[in-house]
Amino acid sequence: MAEEGDESQEKTEDPSQRKLDKAAEDGQVLTSKDMFVFTGLFGGLLMMLAVPGVVEPVLGNWSSLFKLEPGADLNALISQRIEDVIVMILFVGALVGLPLMAVSVLTQAAVAGSLNFAPKAMAFKGNRINPLKGLKRMVSVKALVELGKATLKVVSLFAVAIAILYVQAPKILQLPFRSLGEAVASASSMFPAVLGGLLVMLAVVALLDFMWQRHTHIKQLKMSKQEQKDEHKQTDGSPEVKAKIRRMQMESSANAARQQAALEDVPNATAIITNPTHFAVALQYDVGSSNAPKILAMGRGKIAEMIIERGNESKITIFQSPLLARALFFSGDIGAEIPEMLYQAVAVVLAYIYRVDRGENLERPDVELPKDMRFDEFGRQLAMGTGGYDA
Repeated sequence: MAEEGDESQEKTEDPSQRKLDKAAEDGQVLTSKDMFVFTGLFGGLLMMLAVPGVVEPVLGNWSSLFKLEPGADLNALISQRIEDVIVMILFVGALVGLPLMAVSVLTQAAVAGSLNFAPKAMAFKGNRINPLKGLKRMVSVKALVELGKATLKVVSLFAVAIAILYVQAPKILQLPFRSLGEAVASASSMFPAVLGGLLVMLAVVALLDFMWQRHTHIKQLKMSKQEQKDEHKQTDGSPEVKAKIRRMQMESSANAARQQAALEDVPNATAIITNPTHFAVALQYDVGSSNAPKILAMGRGKIAEMIIERGNESKITIFQSPLLARALFFSGDIGAEIPEMLYQAVAVVLAYIYRVDRGENLERPDVELPKDMRFDEFGRQLAMGTGGYDA
């Protein structure tokens, strides 16, 4: 239903950065063929200007391939010449190919804003060999636009070339009446004008093509308002989840504030149950009272250390029982009586502490807890038989 609603909505919103990044991963990036043509020809022109310094030694080496010394071993000479030819071909190929390849890479980086390598774009796509879809692409509006652009480009280049040649017509008409050297010199002087005019025209065409390709690229990636909302939910989470997270954060902050404030009541405690340092729960019980023991303060980590420190300062008996300390922490609440399921365990501990405080020498009692009140340090219930003593 959501997809149908998305298709029915008009896509008027600019694409988000997330959609642009996903399109880049799929190989759908901004590019311009005419920009490649312009930069390639411009780079080729610069190379032509730099070639004379390289051509002469290359031609000298090439001519040396055809020189044979009297009495030379032809078999060895042929092998050597083949190696020399291969080296020269590789040298010329690198001399021409590497700069043009660098120009192409830099052009794409300038057009797209950055270099992008998309392995997904190399994956096989069966719809590319579908004749019906291929025919549809051939007669699409995009194909007609590309045809119009190509026609306009050819006409424009021809017009520029003819205009420049028309201006140079007097010189061209005089070429048959000049010597070979003068004719070559005159033609050489006209060549930069023609090439420069064509490059200027190509620059204009490339700029127009870049603007059109950018417009088309952005238009293809435009989003509807519903798509933006769905993406926002996927990125930042639904409002319900965010509200729940905020509520949990507020509760955690409030609990931390309560635990900090409860430290003032630690000196009034009867006993402190610890784990031995990770958790600490301060209990208060009046002997003979009909009320259950009450939790004055509790905490974990730094708060637990502070409870133990204040208990030592006030000479309050500290009893180490990891299971009981965690059970009180995860099931109890500050200012409330201990849970009913822990009455028996707490009664055993308080009775032991009461008699020890009176000077009796007793063995440390074994504290048994109901299976539902056994927790690990993260508040998860322990399986039966798990000791639960953590470091």
